Amino acid sequence: MIYMVNKLKKMKKITLLFLLFVNSIIAQKTVKVTEQTIKIKPNTSEELLFGFTEGDRIVFSFSEEDGKRLSEVSVAEYPDNTKFKVLDTKKVKKEEIVVIHKSAYQFQFKNNSTEALTVSVLIQRIPPGEAAANFNTAVKWVTEQDTTWNSLTKEVVVGYDTLQVQKTRKVVTYEKKYEEMVLDKNQRVNAKTTFDSSTSSVFFTLPKNTITENETKKVVAWAYWVGVGKESNEYWQQNRKMIVGAVQGATTLFTTPLGGIAAGAITNLVLPANGEDVEYALVNEENKKLFLEEKPVKSFDFGKGVATFKKFTENHLLQGRYFVMMKNDNYVQPIDVNIKVSAILEHKKFKEETYMDKQITPKYGKKIVSEPTITTRKFPATFDYKRK
Repeated sequence: MIYMVNKLKKMKKITLLFLLFVNSIIAQKTVKVTEQTIKIKPNTSEELLFGFTEGDRIVFSFSEEDGKRLSEVSVAEYPDNTKFKVLDTKKVKKEEIVVIHKSAYQFQFKNNSTEALTVSVLIQRIPPGEAAANFNTAVKWVTEQDTTWNSLTKEVVVGYDTLQVQKTRKVVTYEKKYEEMVLDKNQRVNAKTTFDSSTSSVFFTLPKNTITENETKKVVAWAYWVGVGKESNEYWQQNRKMIVGAVQGATTLFTTPLGGIAAGAITNLVLPANGEDVEYALVNEENKKLFLEEKPVKSFDFGKGVATFKKFTENHLLQGRYFVMMKNDNYVQPIDVNIKVSAILEHKKFKEETYMDKQITPKYGKKIVSEPTITTRKFPATFDYKRK
């Protein structure tokens, strides 16, 4: 009976030793991480990144294929905890590094020479146990933001003071718009076969703006009419009849069809289709000379017809002197051209008045506040990494 008990104890001991031996073999199993060839250009460096778990033993070997020397070879726990470093070397054989913490490791190869180098690299790991045998050594780049709060004393708004302040301002006491006839003239333009020129012109000057502290008068729009002979005069009278009702019933802003066009109350006038025509151009004094010399001119309006009109409201065209140039292309018949110009003036009077203005002024005081400081960092991590 005693013999059987001792035999069983001996068998258990043998079994236990066998299991410990098997576990030791599993624990010492070498796993290849990478085996590759790297081309390193002159005066550059190449890096490899892999992840390792706690208890891993890294086995690292490399050799330069032509027996040339690398300037530096290093292994570091990312980013700068150097675990191994060697200078001016051709190869490293089975250098072993024990991993204390799960982390990414950086393998760096520097070539400070003037020629390219080719390096064979073998990286292996010996897992600490069977559970870590299938650990994923690939790494991923992770971007994280960390927030820290800083306390500081700042000037902040703690209330408001409201004051009533007396001020002055200009107000309009009188305002009126009205039409002023600037030009109404008949001009003879000779035929082409006469000894005199078949070109003629008339000029006009728009009313000058007057601006004082308490009163302003200024041109806000104007229009001109060019019409040839009896036919255009008849149509002008027809247009006058059209505006009689508007003038009597609604406003005294304008008194002529041209004033209605300038004021914007009328959008169109009736014009004759038949009769003698004239070539015309509205220009400044410089272009008047070019027109008389039959050279190209830059005009504000031009054309050819029995009658025409046009309105101007652009600010840069509301003052100054203008010329209406006319040319007769009829060889035997002189023509009589009627030119009319009407301006719309705006007259305003002002006075100063006092008023109360509410002013709100903020009051400031010191206060302790917390402000965030956000720091962004990017780093390589193992695939099972989770932020703490």
